[in-house]
Amino acid sequence: MKSNGGMANRQIARDLKVNPGTIDRTLCRMGRHSLLFHAKQMQNAAPPSEIVVDGFVSFELSQYFPFHHHNAVEKDTDFFIYFADSEVRRSGTMTQEQKIRRLELETIHGKPDSQAVRKDMTHLLQVTLKGQQSAVVHSDAHKSYPRAIRDTNCAITHIVTPGKNHRDKHNKLWAINLLDGLTRHSCANHKRETLSWSKRRQSSAYRMGLFMVWRNYIKCRREKNPSGPTPAMERGMFNHRLTVEEVFSERIFRDHLELPGRWADYYDQKVVTRALPKNNQHELRYAR
Repeated sequence: MKSNGGMANRQIARDLKVNPGTIDRTLCRMGRHSLLFHAKQMQNAAPPSEIVVDGFVSFELSQYFPFHHHNAVEKDTDFFIYFADSEVRRSGTMTQEQKIRRLELETIHGKPDSQAVRKDMTHLLQVTLKGQQSAVVHSDAHKSYPRAIRDTNCAITHIVTPGKNHRDKHNKLWAINLLDGLTRHSCANHKRETLSWSKRRQSSAYRMGLFMVWRNYIKCRREKNPSGPTPAMERGMFNHRLTVEEVFSERIFRDHLELPGRWADYYDQKVVTRALPKNNQHELRYAR
């Protein structure tokens, strides 16, 4: 899958000698299918008992519009379970001109919800731990996470590991640190100092859905063991590594499958990039 091989949409188009719009539309369709495929596999899967969560920082359109991809990974299998996102304000070191520009953009387009990270992390935990009476959640010391955990309908033991700790395999956040590193490495839109950033969070969600399916069902769990099991195999969900053809061999109908609230928004393209005047939604006209 070229989209998970570090290639941006235009690079893929040049490689395949097609129009970039063709790649954009195809990745949207593949992203929607990936969301449905993973949701279908999780229907009868046992909920995890120990997970690692974190917010992966990226941006849409420009660095004045950052957002977090909240990810949840099963600690013992590296299985990527669920993701959501939150708009946040640009922060960090800024020049005076950048602060003025941020104020101008917020005056025109409004500010993100200051409680978005807490709300969306609560949603992520509720979806990930659905059906589980108690669980262990590992995270860094983000100030919004304790409140999100208290708002979750599950008895959670929260273990905090400082983000500054050495990030090797002995770190309790290893599973999520590994996922973050793979995402930066594999997805052109999330590389640091890139020209290939996502122009819309909606598109980033589709690409993240593709990355999730590739990571869980196609790619081996460990890079140094290319013939080893995938995270889905470690979880007992499959007895072999899936191929791209197997993943996309069956059409999955949206009306036959329940998607979590945020993923339903992704599927229907309801995620709005506030600085863009046009945000089309996905509307099925000829089939359901």
